[in-house]
Amino acid sequence: MTEAPDSPVTSRLADGVLELALDSPANRNALSAPLVGALTHHLGAAAADPDVRVVVLTHTGATFCAGADLAEAAREGGPAAGTARLVALLRTMLECPRPIVGLVDGHVRAGGNGLLGACDLVVAGPATTFAFTESRLGLAPAIISLTVSPRLTDRAASRYYLTGETFDAETAAAIGLVTIASADPRAALDGLLDAFRATSPQGLAASKALTVAPLLATFDESAPELTALSATLFASEEAQEGIAAFREKRRPRWDLRA
Repeated sequence: MTEAPDSPVTSRLADGVLELALDSPANRNALSAPLVGALTHHLGAAAADPDVRVVVLTHTGATFCAGADLAEAAREGGPAAGTARLVALLRTMLECPRPIVGLVDGHVRAGGNGLLGACDLVVAGPATTFAFTESRLGLAPAIISLTVSPRLTDRAASRYYLTGETFDAETAAAIGLVTIASADPRAALDGLLDAFRATSPQGLAASKALTVAPLLATFDESAPELTALSATLFASEEAQEGIAAFREKRRPRWDLRA
């Protein structure tokens, strides 16, 4: 598997493991059309490649993924195109017959959490921080709730969706967003990869289908409603103020903190 020299996703296949790295640090690996397109392409190729036993999804730079590319959404006249791309990507991840293991040791924000929710397992290192920042922008974690909400406890979803607070890898493991929080995430990953190498490709595919069945059962039913909600919120006056404040590095007008 090869990619263009300037591809926002790089790949490396060795010993049955296809490692895909989000590699667009200039925009904090935001979910741009090129990044989502490249990742979707690689996952499709992995599904058809008998040499791939497991996919590892990781990143370069200090941020795994910052979420939606707001500048691109503005150029496209709104979030509709980006939302459709993200919905398709999340479904591709869930349906991929190869297990996908997220490996993060950096910041995860907004839509980046949706990618991790679509992974089968996630290993997080000590530099990892998480936040669902949508509520602070006048938005909501609508689309990513398709893959994230089934992973979290109800109380955790309420707290972190509503407050936008930042939390660490240990907390993420406790609430179900992360499988393993480790001071040495590569070592923890290696243990999982050894286990996958001992498994049957057919057994893996059938077993993964069982684990993602509850997510896929409601995915197509809920996606149109959540897509409409996302579009409505994005077009609102509050969201435009929140996005402007974020870009201008100031507090939005509704921020009541002293």
